[in-house]
Amino acid sequence: MRVTVEDVAAGARSVGVQPGDTVMFHSSLSSMGHAVGGPNTVIEGFLRAVGPEGTVAVPTLWWNGTQDLADWDPETSPSYPGIITETFRQRPDSIRSNNPTHSISAIGRRAAELTADHGKWGLRPCIYRDEAFAEASPWERLYQWNAHYCFIGVDFTVNTMGHYCQSRLVEWALQQAPPERRAELDRRISRWEDIQEYYEQRRRGLTDPPRFTWPNYNFQRMGQHLESLGLVRLGKIGSATLRAIYARDMVDTILATLIAHPEEWLSEPFLSWWYDAVGRGEKRES
Repeated sequence: MRVTVEDVAAGARSVGVQPGDTVMFHSSLSSMGHAVGGPNTVIEGFLRAVGPEGTVAVPTLWWNGTQDLADWDPETSPSYPGIITETFRQRPDSIRSNNPTHSISAIGRRAAELTADHGKWGLRPCIYRDEAFAEASPWERLYQWNAHYCFIGVDFTVNTMGHYCQSRLVEWALQQAPPERRAELDRRISRWEDIQEYYEQRRRGLTDPPRFTWPNYNFQRMGQHLESLGLVRLGKIGSATLRAIYARDMVDTILATLIAHPEEWLSEPFLSWWYDAVGRGEKRES
């Protein structure tokens, strides 16, 4: 199927994207058919949909378990989540946030604001380093601005905002714990050193599954849950399914679901940590 810039813009509009909006998207170029002009066709289509007052962003993650963080350079380090993101970050009108594991690149009126000061303050507990999903991060701003969060030809398995939810969940649990216990509970959460050790073991050929004290949950299943609640808007771009959800709807619902039903979504050893932090009382509201 042949896909043009206007086809992409029309697909974005069909799920509610309007001029002046902020949009974040995950994507698979091949899923759409033949994008005339390649990756830039998709990028230009979203820019057309939001207009000169809007902003478009993509995840430009670099660290994949093999690199030395000292080699990170926001200007030159490649993006691994697909050719569209790599093309996006190399554009002269693109601005990239400075974070080796969870950077984003953005184009548009609020691009500089969206990408500024990644991890400079408001740190949150995170297995990918506490700067990744800090209050000062693009991920927090996507939530605060209630951006359209889109998936083109991919599902919630690739939902990077799901990791933001994990950090928010741990932060919330620590806030429920008695103040005198918070430091000890914080030390028990898996951190950067643990995930580095996991990748080192993989390089050595060891395949035992990791047991992180971290709120891993099934992203794909959570996406299906969000769809079942009617929060996901569906459209098409070429032959690809386009999914869109408001960032606040996604994050607030994921957090509320995990808090209300931890045993349905979370596993050991995190589940034991969770009950140590929040207790085993009645279901809680976020």
